[in-house]
Amino acid sequence: MRNFLVALFLVLATPALADFTMVVPQKPGGGTSVWTQIVARELEKKLGENIVIRHITGARDIPGFNEFHNNLQHDDKTIMVSHGGNAIAFLQEKVEYDFRDYDSIGLMNLNIYTAIGNSGLMGGGIRFAAGSGMVPEALAMAVYFCEDKAVNSQDPLVYADYVKCFEENVLWVKGMSGGERRLAFRRGELNATRENPAAFKKHVMPMIMNKKAVFWFDHGILDTETGKHINDPNTSETYSYVDGYFHPANEASDFYAAYKLAKSFRDGLQKALWVRKGNPNTERLRAALREMANDPESVKAIQAAVGNYEWKIGNEGNRHRDVIMSLVTENALKTLVKFNSEVLGLSSVYKKELVE
Repeated sequence: MRNFLVALFLVLATPALADFTMVVPQKPGGGTSVWTQIVARELEKKLGENIVIRHITGARDIPGFNEFHNNLQHDDKTIMVSHGGNAIAFLQEKVEYDFRDYDSIGLMNLNIYTAIGNSGLMGGGIRFAAGSGMVPEALAMAVYFCEDKAVNSQDPLVYADYVKCFEENVLWVKGMSGGERRLAFRRGELNATRENPAAFKKHVMPMIMNKKAVFWFDHGILDTETGKHINDPNTSETYSYVDGYFHPANEASDFYAAYKLAKSFRDGLQKALWVRKGNPNTERLRAALREMANDPESVKAIQAAVGNYEWKIGNEGNRHRDVIMSLVTENALKTLVKFNSEVLGLSSVYKKELVE
């Protein structure tokens, strides 16, 4: 009895191990939420501890990241999951978080796919649901519809050319949630849509398989070593948008710089894991993520939902963030903010502190 009481006392006196928590700044069912569920399930096998997913929602998915920055990052077992909307908001809105303040556990260098209904380019223009995370698609469409003008013009295109091409060909439909957008595309009310790889496989690939939609374009992958876009190995049926449509004479333009800036932030940080600098669990989490990324079974499970995308773990993730930050120039950022404010009607402010 004495030994039992001693053992019971030791159990009660020992603090219970807290689970790790991954904070997702959007509702369950979104692309980032789906990705997080898969990664958390595989990562906890290597970590040896449970991972709980906590959704903190709010306008444009900003409150969750703000809450991490202000409070939750001080918990050594809390991991922030960022997505593309957070990255775009960091560029052009007064948010409280700053990617430079954290350490990367790891990130997947991803892409976004755009699909179009079978009748989408047969006249009448594009009907596309608006959103802060869709800014690179808007910029890309402006260039797509300026393609002939870019190739045939004797002079490089200017900002006003791209604006005109966009406004003449794209109806930017505001006020739709992700679920409403997907339903409207299935019904044909919208004739174009975009998704991250995991959501694309779930929501759009069935329509493509049933010949109700086709690939339109993707954005390619940012190569950390060169700072240039390369083709996505997962999209052999399409091609990198930049390689396909930007005429060489216009790759030195402020519009191209704005596109590259928005695309690189959105896709390069859309599935990334962060902790506060100095977190004592950082190296342990990185080691578990490396083990997961090298485990054939874990890789198979993740690639089945997302595709074959490169992990950048630890300092490689920090370096990728730093390369993306190097794309923030005065002209690129001002052009992005101008297009967002004047053309897309998005809340957008020029953040001078990002280029200082």
